[in-house]
Amino acid sequence: MTEQRPDPDALLRRLAADEGSRGRLKIFFGASPGVGKTYAMLEAARARRAEGKDVVLGWIETHGRAETAALAEGLERIPPRAVEYRGVQLREFDLDAALARKPGLLLLDELAHSNAPGARHAKRWQDARELLDAGIDVYTTLNVQHVESLNDLVNQVTGVAVRETVPDKILDDAHEVEFVDLPPEDLLKRLAEGKVYLPERAADAARNFFRRGNLLALRELALRRTAEHVDADVQTYRRDHEIEPTWPVAERILVCVRPNPESDRLVRAARRTAARLKADWMVAYVESATQPALSAAERQALATTMKLAEELGAETVALAGESVAETLLTFARQRNVNRIVVGKPAHSRWRDRLKGSLLDELVRGSGGIEVHVITGGQTGPPRPTLVTAERGRGTLGPYRWSAGVVVLCTLVCWAMFGRFDNSNLIMVYLLGVAFVATRHGRRPSGLAAVLSVAAFDFFFVPPHMTFAVSDTQYLVTFGVMLVVSLLISTLAVRVKAQAEAARQRERRTQALYAMSRELAGARTAEEVVRIASRHVSELVQGSASVLLPGSNGRLEEPTGDGSGASSREAAVAQWTFDHGRMAGLGTDTLPGASALYVPLKGTQSFLGVLGVRPPETLLPLAPDQLDLLETLARQAASALERVRLGSEAEQARLAVEAERLRSTLLSSVSHDLRTPLATITGAASTLLEPGSLDEAAERELKEAIYEEAERLNRLVTNLLDMTRLESGSLALSRDWHSLEELVGTALARLERRAKGRPIKVSIPEDLPLVPVDGVLVEQVLVNLLDNALKYTPPGSPIVVTAASKDGAVTVELADEGPGLPVGAEERVFEKFYRGGSGQRGFGLGLPICSAIVTAHGGRIWAENRPSRGAAFRFTLPLGDGPPPAMEEDGEREPA
Repeated sequence: MTEQRPDPDALLRRLAADEGSRGRLKIFFGASPGVGKTYAMLEAARARRAEGKDVVLGWIETHGRAETAALAEGLERIPPRAVEYRGVQLREFDLDAALARKPGLLLLDELAHSNAPGARHAKRWQDARELLDAGIDVYTTLNVQHVESLNDLVNQVTGVAVRETVPDKILDDAHEVEFVDLPPEDLLKRLAEGKVYLPERAADAARNFFRRGNLLALRELALRRTAEHVDADVQTYRRDHEIEPTWPVAERILVCVRPNPESDRLVRAARRTAARLKADWMVAYVESATQPALSAAERQALATTMKLAEELGAETVALAGESVAETLLTFARQRNVNRIVVGKPAHSRWRDRLKGSLLDELVRGSGGIEVHVITGGQTGPPRPTLVTAERGRGTLGPYRWSAGVVVLCTLVCWAMFGRFDNSNLIMVYLLGVAFVATRHGRRPSGLAAVLSVAAFDFFFVPPHMTFAVSDTQYLVTFGVMLVVSLLISTLAVRVKAQAEAARQRERRTQALYAMSRELAGARTAEEVVRIASRHVSELVQGSASVLLPGSNGRLEEPTGDGSGASSREAAVAQWTFDHGRMAGLGTDTLPGASALYVPLKGTQSFLGVLGVRPPETLLPLAPDQLDLLETLARQAASALERVRLGSEAEQARLAVEAERLRSTLLSSVSHDLRTPLATITGAASTLLEPGSLDEAAERELKEAIYEEAERLNRLVTNLLDMTRLESGSLALSRDWHSLEELVGTALARLERRAKGRPIKVSIPEDLPLVPVDGVLVEQVLVNLLDNALKYTPPGSPIVVTAASKDGAVTVELADEGPGLPVGAEERVFEKFYRGGSGQRGFGLGLPICSAIVTAHGGRIWAENRPSRGAAFRFTLPLGDGPPPAMEEDGEREPA
């Protein structure tokens, strides 16, 4: 009895499914509203709570149904979150509250619901996915019209376009799908009684969506979709429990085809049978090392058959194994197939006796699987004889090599004759046969085996130099030698074929791995195009290019990646992109093209086209090569979609940031501009009243007007400067300036505000001139000094120092104020950040300093001093230094 070892892949899948703490999703699935999904979900939740499960209502829609509302009573609820949208107060599911509560089971009605703008996720199914990732079990409801893959079909049946959809993967990944059914007559009765919609909506719904024909069609769609999920569960159970016998719970047909035109008959017959039984069907070809390599004509015939099967709706697979029958039966049991269709043998019965019968092996090993044999009779003209690649298309080279090796072995044996036993001579001939088998295949090695027996008899068996045999025992020796030679030949050919197949699989796997690894690091569409084109070119040993659509929806060939496609080739590529089907070389669509074009299909749309131009020696492409190209195209499409989604996410983030800044700006404008304007207005109105003030009070009001107007001017100036800096419209006008003069000018501008404050300036006399925009650097100094005056106590000193080091001048402004809050050393340079000190201002002064210093090629930073207070430092590059004439006479010229 052979040992039944578990499948390692199945064990890994089971461990991956069991490990971790991800929640379980159960979907209550229905054909339409009103069938009782929410009611069934609440009943199941109450049963779970009775078992001790921690059950919480996240969101429930009763639609005014009293029995549903009564069933929800007594269950803990997550309070809804209030969201204001366009002046309307909306209530939404509070995801954060649910995550914080973290119940064992959460009820989340209406999975397809779209959340209000501003929520973390756009769709409720995304909320459910986050809950599952947090380890929370989720019960939810879903109607069949909201399934993404069925959306267009529902629209075609009902005439209603459903915009809220749920990806099929959510339904596929659900641990359990419970179908909640109600016959159309009962549902229409509930509708008339007002138990589905309110009476004013019920009549309109009965005339449109809730027509009996619509309900019947939706019911069938829902039943079929539920059956698909159940079938997937059955397959998973059989695979995890290593159940080999098929369970014929559903009809599945597997068609075995060969590389000849007669296989088309099998495919068409299987299609008729599958349609009659309403069964899934698959078409498979088995590549075996025991069979000769395929010729170009055979590859073309196989590709034609596989394409026909795909057009008729079959799933096509290419299998590999040592035994065709065993490989087919193993695949059939894995896919729970209950019918295998093969063609009637057209060769002689002697071939089955010599090489074995595929049909006999299938019947004997099928067990509970039915085997159907369909005639392979010709329906048209006699098919041409196919010559395999191993036959060498009539060349005699391999046979000459075979004869030459036998001659060489005979010479070696002649030198050994008389010194070694004849059994050793036989070993030399067997070695020669094995050599021919590994180099030239089965037929030349068979010739070598026959010639070796003949040469051994003629030269080394008495009587010598004749084929006569004096001892009849040598006849047994000849027979065993011939059988062993043929056996060695067959095994050597098989090992060579298996090694070649292993190399091909390794090459394909390596290509897929290398491409996926590089694509994972791609950040732009250009990188994806370059990586995909290079890997596909290496794989097909020809040219390849990825064509992406431009802003007008037409394909544009990237510079340097194209194959110089003519307008005809561009038209073929555009057809592929528009229709989402493979076209061009080797296909039935526009076969006159010089390249093969494969669509790059994303989850929602087509993203581009992969163009491949293989060398003529590889044509026509085999089915496995086409499958590999489609796999590479899917990888490229996934990478392009990831890049696109990343770009859209970044744009969304920037839009949110811009909206936040706009709101902050409006908030600041409404407060910081209103305050000085109110002061100015109040003071001016008081001054307009004649004789109400003495001279001192009048002067005080005038000073207040001046100060607030000056403050208002600073705020507006900072705002305009920040706008110019961010838009990139600010151009630097560099001159050679003395830093001491710039500091002096900045202090003069702040003379009124700095009155009474000790400000010490320490700048070395030998400090070199700096190539800067004097106006802008002066603004940096003004903003830093103004910031220090604003946030430090009156009377506290401020120190300005400068030093030259490592090709740059470093300026430091230090104070003895309260210092910066912990962690705010970098945030102080963010727009609108004010540190929570309560001081009036926009929070734009330091960001403007940072932008100006960065534009000069320097850097600015802040830190707390060891004793007390804060220090702001910035650097300005010196460049190559001023001309010698300026250093001598102090003249300034443009830098």
